[in-house]
Amino acid sequence: MSVTLKQFLADGRLKRHRSSPREIRDLLRVADRDLKDAAVTAISLDRRFITAYQAVLQLATIVLAASGFRATGAGHHWVTFKTLPELLGQALQNLSDYFDQCRTKRNLSDYDRAGEISREEAGELLKEAKKFRPAVLGWLKKHHPTFLPK
Repeated sequence: MSVTLKQFLADGRLKRHRSSPREIRDLLRVADRDLKDAAVTAISLDRRFITAYQAVLQLATIVLAASGFRATGAGHHWVTFKTLPELLGQALQNLSDYFDQCRTKRNLSDYDRAGEISREEAGELLKEAKKFRPAVLGWLKKHHPTFLPK
């Protein structure tokens, strides 16, 4: 069973939020920096994966913010990814699930153990993050064009 925006609001996991073009632009700049940094082969695979994950999280946060929400409290990354299908469409359910699986791996790698990320995992997440960026920008153009960076 999927949790809805309405349920997340009622539980206090989401708050209403008034975004701005500047906020969206700033989040996009952070995501772009992280996409670039995640491609640096001189850093560990763990760090590349974590940095690509951060880019995805920022892009998903753009979707939430433009839609008038902000995830809060413990589990806010999970909430951010769980809202994507409702906001972007059910076609993104598999991608949302994948990003949530990456969240779990990121937590393990960032907090518990080094060396848990393979070259394939780091590469796949970066590839998916790079594909997610234009999807988010296309969604913004269609649904919230006033937030598009100029």
